[in-house]
Amino acid sequence: MKKSGTGFDLPGKKVTLKELEEKMSAAGFWDNQESAQIIVSELSALKSVVEPVEEVSREVEDLSELFGMAAAESDTDELEQIEEDFSQLLKRCEQIELQGLLSGPADMKNCFFSIHAGAGGTESCDWASMLLRMYTRYFEVKKYKVEELDITPGEEVGVRSITLRVSGAFAFGKLSCETGVHRLVRISPFDSQKRRHTTFAAVDCLPEFDEDIDVEIKDGDLRIDFYRASGAGGQHVNKTSSAVRITHEPTGIVVQCQNERSQHKNKSQAMKMLKAKLYMREQQKRDAELAKLYSDKGEIAWGNQIRSYVMQPYQMVKDHRTDFQVGDVTKVLNGELDGFIESYLRYRAKEKLEAEKTN
Repeated sequence: MKKSGTGFDLPGKKVTLKELEEKMSAAGFWDNQESAQIIVSELSALKSVVEPVEEVSREVEDLSELFGMAAAESDTDELEQIEEDFSQLLKRCEQIELQGLLSGPADMKNCFFSIHAGAGGTESCDWASMLLRMYTRYFEVKKYKVEELDITPGEEVGVRSITLRVSGAFAFGKLSCETGVHRLVRISPFDSQKRRHTTFAAVDCLPEFDEDIDVEIKDGDLRIDFYRASGAGGQHVNKTSSAVRITHEPTGIVVQCQNERSQHKNKSQAMKMLKAKLYMREQQKRDAELAKLYSDKGEIAWGNQIRSYVMQPYQMVKDHRTDFQVGDVTKVLNGELDGFIESYLRYRAKEKLEAEKTN
């Protein structure tokens, strides 16, 4: 549906397995590798939802028949086995139910995932690098493909900011749960007096849209700067002005990419990020839930955090939105995030349902 004067065509159509399979079987499907990979990813994500449901449905029917025969013959051993199998099926149903919470129009998509250090210099840059390591471990477990698009190193240690492209089933749906300010409390290794410090870093996540989003951007609204990449990448990357920074002057939104050696490829990736940011900005005006999720996070400091990681004087990681907490900080920092993501998906679904009832 197009909103007059905005140039946005907001995607909301549902795509079926049959439609995606027909696209893949069409002549010339692989001529455009980038477009083809997007469709393959979407097909894989849909199958990860549909196939477990079909499998559980078949097993329920089989167990039902076995139960009828075992009950008729009073076969206690078989009945005990059926009870055990049924218990396992219930656990799988819970996972399928959780997957069903990822039903937003963008949840299935790949995403642009960013980490930004807050105020605090060396301490906050180190915390940003700790978060980067945590999410990298999570990506590895989920078998997500990760591509570094832009990085600004810290002056002494860590990173000031980094933007990644994350590809995989429901990457945006899951990682959008991490959007917000993350707070660390620890004895600082950079403090000679070994005092306790509180440090902040922010995480942001944007869906990667393809041809299904229509965002009108006027050339005259853009300021495009080319510069030399600041991170690692070999002599060619650092000695030529291949990195691209795009400023959308009407909104002040800035995106940048320095991953590729080619200006053209960096510009193309930066334009994707800009379209995603402009789209989400428009969505803020239309959807109260997304407005809350993607509104300006304000200062990356106290009072805005979604989660606290406390290492001193006790050990605890707590999500302030859901009250879900874990006592083993090391496990969380090693990428064990499923509990936090699952609890927030349930919380978000409950909040949405209550809002719908109110309206």
